[in-house]
Amino acid sequence: MSSARTPAKAAGPTRRAFDRDKALATALREFWTHGYDTTSISSLTEAMGIRPPSLYAAFGDKRRLFDEAVDLYVRTHGTAPAPGPDARSSIAAMLRHLAADYTDPGHPPGCFIISAATNCGPGSQDVKAKLRAMREETKAAIAAAVRADVDAGRLPATTDTGGLAAFYAAVIQGMNQQASDGADRETLQRIADTAMAAWPAIGQAAEREE
Repeated sequence: MSSARTPAKAAGPTRRAFDRDKALATALREFWTHGYDTTSISSLTEAMGIRPPSLYAAFGDKRRLFDEAVDLYVRTHGTAPAPGPDARSSIAAMLRHLAADYTDPGHPPGCFIISAATNCGPGSQDVKAKLRAMREETKAAIAAAVRADVDAGRLPATTDTGGLAAFYAAVIQGMNQQASDGADRETLQRIADTAMAAWPAIGQAAEREE
């Protein structure tokens, strides 16, 4: 009986497991960089290193993938600082946080929720409406915080809560655009400081009423 052993069969190339979380993070970056409409299935699959059937099997379609990317952004980038003792301190902390986050070199500049649907065509108006509704929720939260300060006597009773909330929402949108245009963290922080200097005070209201 021969003692020779049968040569082992050569192993084929190892198939790399699909990392869904990594693929989703890559998709978020693509949508954030290029916007919803401009980002194509082919650009997504090329960036993610998969074929279209794998994308559809894992995420359904482009719109459902985008919705998951929005959820991922909210979990990882959209978390605001904990509320402060009053609206002014809370908003100041939020603007400081955004000045740092919008200019973080670890991801595309600015805010995904503001910029991802800027140039949506007629077929993507639901995407535009989704992100607009999210921005309106932020503005409503600012207005609620301002209203609470009015009720507590920390702001004048004549304060235009809706106008003040819209002002700070506009500041946030402006900081997003500045970051997208290349402004650094220091510049955005100066914008935030200037915006907070416009915060109304009880004494100012009394002077206007006299």
